[in-house]
Amino acid sequence: MTNAAIEAEGLVRTFGKVRALDGIDLVAREGTVFGLLGPNGAGKTTAIRVLSTLLRPDAGRAVVGGYDVVRDPERVRGLIGLTGQYAAVDELLSGQDNLFMIGRLLGWRKSDAKARATELLEAFDLTDAATKYVKSYSGGMRRRLDLAASLVGRPRFLYLDEPTTGLDPRSRIELWGMIRNLVAEGTTVLLTTQYLEEADRLADEIVVIDHGRVIAAGTPQQLKMRVGGQVLQAQPADAADLAATEEILASFGEGENTPYSDGQLVSIRINDRSALGQAVRRLDEAGIVVDDLSLRRPSLDEVFLAVTGHVAEEDVLEGEDAPEGERRSA
Repeated sequence: MTNAAIEAEGLVRTFGKVRALDGIDLVAREGTVFGLLGPNGAGKTTAIRVLSTLLRPDAGRAVVGGYDVVRDPERVRGLIGLTGQYAAVDELLSGQDNLFMIGRLLGWRKSDAKARATELLEAFDLTDAATKYVKSYSGGMRRRLDLAASLVGRPRFLYLDEPTTGLDPRSRIELWGMIRNLVAEGTTVLLTTQYLEEADRLADEIVVIDHGRVIAAGTPQQLKMRVGGQVLQAQPADAADLAATEEILASFGEGENTPYSDGQLVSIRINDRSALGQAVRRLDEAGIVVDDLSLRRPSLDEVFLAVTGHVAEEDVLEGEDAPEGERRSA
């Protein structure tokens, strides 16, 4: 093991016949955002639970802040804050009372717990709603309060498991800004997400896992370079022209590069930049009017598709990695 902030070697965790983690290795540097990506059931939440001492690994080792998660679980818990996929605050208490309660549970004096609650409510723009019941909060406000709750104890390491699931675009962007501020102040963030844009904007390094195994790792830019080439994309004005557009773009692909369509936009990886001009002519000759036609660098979506063989699923998880027979398999 090195002196990395968070490090895991050969982590294995099974649930019955399901091998949720199958030898995971990862290294997160201090003061950075480490992204853990993967489709539903890939093992992301299981990894978070192992690193937060909620689950014991069947094999392998994990160290957080210099402490082994199995041998020194109490020390690890003293270093981390955890925000799960769903807000875990008490709806029948006010935002202020939620944070105050956590401070008291940590053994703080009343004055210290109250001061910390006031500080966090101000930092997360919740002062005006401090005395209101949480059940009256919007989804974005609850998420901000949940994040604030995980920071009451001033953790060195913050685990964010799908932190923006269900949030509207504005709330998501606001939460991103808060995460960046925390990292700027020295917090190390371990982020699991299925929003590729989120990982692209926040993560310094990324590990992509599928079926419990690491299948790609690197910075966002390194992963994009791994895909290589450019991406040619076209969106026909008439949905009836989608199949014809896909056929035309397919002619510019090389090797295993085939078009992908999301039902509106057709994309294909290419190596020849002159394909854009050729595509314009071919589409015009076919009488296809397009609302969008462009050439760009690969995104993390293309990386995800290239390394996993399918697109990222952005739906709400249904108990990912839960024991077999209780919920959907990992």
